[in-house]
Amino acid sequence: MKTPFMVIGLAVTLGTAAVAAPPADPFASIDGGSLSLADWAGTPVLVVNTASMCGFTGQYEGLQALYDTYRDQGLVVLAVPSDDFNQELATAADVKEFCTINYSITLPMTDITHVKGSAAHPFYNWVRAETGFVPNWNFNKVLIGRDGAVVATWGSNARPMSREITGAVEAALKAP
Repeated sequence: MKTPFMVIGLAVTLGTAAVAAPPADPFASIDGGSLSLADWAGTPVLVVNTASMCGFTGQYEGLQALYDTYRDQGLVVLAVPSDDFNQELATAADVKEFCTINYSITLPMTDITHVKGSAAHPFYNWVRAETGFVPNWNFNKVLIGRDGAVVATWGSNARPMSREITGAVEAALKAP
């Protein structure tokens, strides 16, 4: 009698694909408190490591436009300022002021956070384990789908409002 139950249990286990969800470890918010991807479960989230003194910093404008365009449909765009490439301002308060004055940023932002190496935030360690993707510069992008899986990753050159990114965002928003 044990064998049929074990075989059935094994068949069910093998027949179900599990999606590893992003870690529940919150990010420190630039506004104080924390931001957790778990709070946005079931919602597509575009996570972007950013920097204030980079040649790609102008992408903040596109990130805000992407957020404004798709926010009402459920998209969250999370900016993750990082100094891992030595191009971020000294404090979170400086980053917040810079982004507010220069780009009128209203999208959620974390405090200055490590995105690579041994001190990387658990989210970035998870992305690396799931996909092999590690930010190699500022403004790398990771799209998480409604199911919590990584949908796509892009490097710095991918513009936030490019058809490549907006198409992936639209598909993620339509996914069950």
